[in-house]
Amino acid sequence: MAEPTTRVRLVRTAGGQRLDIPPGFMLGGDEAILRTDGDRLIVEPVAVPSLLAVLGTLDDLDEDWPEIEDGPPDDVRL
Repeated sequence: MAEPTTRVRLVRTAGGQRLDIPPGFMLGGDEAILRTDGDRLIVEPVAVPSLLAVLGTLDDLDEDWPEIEDGPPDDVRL
């Protein structure tokens, strides 16, 4: 099955060039990666890293944690 296509207008600006992405082609997020592949211009959304990926980049803590008394739980009436 062929992927959907549409024509868009390219607008030259003082800072470069702009294209308006129509509904149905819009990307999520606030950033995109722009690259070329031969004559093709490819726009890809920037993947948001998962929380586990972000936590995996952090250094281990080198802390002496205080001992915590782990007493029996309080009685609970149901």
